[in-house]
Amino acid sequence: MTKPYADKQVWFLTGSQHLYGPETLAQVAEQSQEVAGTLDASDEIPAPVVWKPVLTDAQAIRRAMLEANADDSVLGVIVWMHTFSPAKMWITGLDELRKPLLHLHTQANVELPWQTIDFDFMNLNQAAHGDREFAYIETRLGKARKTVVGHVSDDRVVGEIATWQRAAAGAQAARSMKLCRFGDNMRNVAVTEGDKTEAELRLGVSVNTWGVNELAAAVDAVDEAQVDALVAEYERLYDVAPELRAGGDRHGSLRDAAAIEVGLRSFLEEGGFEAFTTNFEDLGSLTQLPGIAVQRLMADGYGFGAEGDWKTAILVRVANVMGAGLAGGASLMEDYTYDLTPGDERILGAHMLEVAPSLTTSKPRAEVHELGIGGKEDPVRLVFTADAGPAVVVAMSDVRTRFRLTANVVENVDAPDLPKLPVGRAVWRPQPDLPTSAACWMAAGAAHHTVMSTAVGIDAFRDFAAIMGIELVTIDESTTVHGFQNELKWNQVYHHIADGL
Repeated sequence: MTKPYADKQVWFLTGSQHLYGPETLAQVAEQSQEVAGTLDASDEIPAPVVWKPVLTDAQAIRRAMLEANADDSVLGVIVWMHTFSPAKMWITGLDELRKPLLHLHTQANVELPWQTIDFDFMNLNQAAHGDREFAYIETRLGKARKTVVGHVSDDRVVGEIATWQRAAAGAQAARSMKLCRFGDNMRNVAVTEGDKTEAELRLGVSVNTWGVNELAAAVDAVDEAQVDALVAEYERLYDVAPELRAGGDRHGSLRDAAAIEVGLRSFLEEGGFEAFTTNFEDLGSLTQLPGIAVQRLMADGYGFGAEGDWKTAILVRVANVMGAGLAGGASLMEDYTYDLTPGDERILGAHMLEVAPSLTTSKPRAEVHELGIGGKEDPVRLVFTADAGPAVVVAMSDVRTRFRLTANVVENVDAPDLPKLPVGRAVWRPQPDLPTSAACWMAAGAAHHTVMSTAVGIDAFRDFAAIMGIELVTIDESTTVHGFQNELKWNQVYHHIADGL
């Protein structure tokens, strides 16, 4: 099976020292290759794991870290102290390392051979305290890392490493991301604003604006054959409303939507953009607000934010990268309205048009309906309901001194029939319950636009936030309003100290 990040790699670095002699070091190399090979052979591990020669001195460690930094294919490094590697050897190398770090606290054997253990065995298999020495220097240096404890034959261990790899891929995607804003933010809206310069410093994302008529020019350049081919694809993949089919009264609207998709896709590809925003208040000479085009581009892995919301566009792209190869998807989402029936509270989430069909395994229906804002022709959109199952919704807010991620673990549920709601949508129950979830969400100042991910869950976002060094507050089954409010206060103090006043 091809790994989702087959063109990337994670280096497996093993620490030891010359004290134990060449025979022991040869055994260290053999056993660490076996551990790395077990990980690499797992179908759950999304990026190749590449074993590197055992590190036994400070200069070799430093060179390995610098080489990892310089190699764009390296997502991060896994480090294991097979024996005892005195941690002062690691100071310079760890200080130089700029890639995500996972500390694997493991050993070659699962069970101890109690009847045959001698001191040669003890010298070879002493990660139980070798890794503790290494962890001390990680902590002393303030080095962000993920620690995974257990044997690599354990599915839990493999799963935690796989999740970290996905988060590292998301971090790399953010740090190289180009985001195109077509027009500006929706007028007078606060939460979609933010510091784009700080975003490039903290997240690595380049956020810039292009006039919407540059997009319109790309749409005008689309030829009829390209439109014909895409319309045929729509008719093959979706349940296209009769009025939109050839000979139907609104077939021209479908062709306009197809031209917008071809033009938008080509503009993004030629500019090297992985994410974008639109704004219904700034459509230039476009015939309609991009609907089906945006939905399909998100399903193909692009990031998107409505009304100029570039922070949500970043999150949608990152979630798409982290979820590569998994069932489910990632999409712009918005908490729209509530069912407040006591004991059965639910949230109906949607947007005007732009929810990705990757959230469903059903066949979406392509429809055209009136849109009372934007002043353009009625846009074509895909209508569906997200599949039932676990999900997470995450928002990014600029809280003046930093960016904050707020995440809520939710469960998408089967929706009642919605015959008059002509948009992609999801219905979910938030953890721990709607009143607690909403109160905490608002206490955090979290945005009304989110990314909904049904492919990766909260653990991937936790690892991503740790790698990026940004704040994450989580609302889950154990959350209380009082405890959450205290966490926000503690975080305020911590980040002022960690980031400087």
